[in-house]
Amino acid sequence: MTHMISLQNVTRLYGTVLGVNDITLELPRGAYGLLGPNGAGKSTLLNLLIGQLKPTRGTVKVLGMQPRNNPRLMQKLGFCPSFEGMYASVTGLEWVSFLLQLQGRTKRLATARAIQCLEQVGLNDAMRRPIASYSRGMRQRTKLAQAIAHEPELLILDEPFSGLDPIGRAQMTELLQAWIRDGRSVLIASHVLHEIEALTQSFLLISGGRLLASGTAEEVHELLFQVPMELQLRCSHSKRIAALALESGLAESVTLENSTQPNQSQTDRHERLLIRTRSAEPLARALMQWIQTENILVHELRTADDSLQSLFNSLMKIHRGEL
Repeated sequence: MTHMISLQNVTRLYGTVLGVNDITLELPRGAYGLLGPNGAGKSTLLNLLIGQLKPTRGTVKVLGMQPRNNPRLMQKLGFCPSFEGMYASVTGLEWVSFLLQLQGRTKRLATARAIQCLEQVGLNDAMRRPIASYSRGMRQRTKLAQAIAHEPELLILDEPFSGLDPIGRAQMTELLQAWIRDGRSVLIASHVLHEIEALTQSFLLISGGRLLASGTAEEVHELLFQVPMELQLRCSHSKRIAALALESGLAESVTLENSTQPNQSQTDRHERLLIRTRSAEPLARALMQWIQTENILVHELRTADDSLQSLFNSLMKIHRGEL
């Protein structure tokens, strides 16, 4: 069976700078999230897949074909780039219709299909206005409309939620969920875990141009709890929890911060406890036990906001033999 995507020892250099570094990967058809921090190599990898870039070393195949200078493959791919390359003076309708005509459709059929897709992404009232008048979110929707207009076999999206307001994000998610339910393939690059998690349970983690890990959402969350990270806890008797965390050896360090709000009563006052650990999984299990045995009232328990970034940093250290 032909793989949707096949990369063999693919490296892309920009002079002496590595864009992607020796990636070998085979993906069957389906929905995948490409996760990585900014500058991880996501866009470079996507541009290799659509033939915009040529690998310095290795081979790239998409739907069984070499992507570089391959018009036949381009008819099967839909691409939503992170950059904006649209003409500001034309309308969204003219833009999407023009691109469909480049795919070989007549002007009449291209216009009808463009209207359908622009309505699908929620641009009913704006499609006949110049793109120059669009907000960033509206331009993002226009890019998605052109990506799906020719009904590709594989949809490749680079940060598709960027610039969208909450309503736009919800609409984009629903549209892509419908696309996936129809059995069509998609690869979505993002640096935000929950955006991808709403669409697929299959993840690829990339950082520093390297493919660090792949797996399901559950496996990604398990990885998050197996690398150094910081837990934030607001509770009663925080000093007791801090002492237990240090005595057990499960915490590398603890910090107490006063999080009392104005006009709080004495009984409602509590401190925020920051616990830094090399592995969150055993610490989380111990916390659940301490909370019960010490009769602790928990107001908040969460990981630090940059936990995904911490995962990438830790995986890079593992690759370098530092952990």
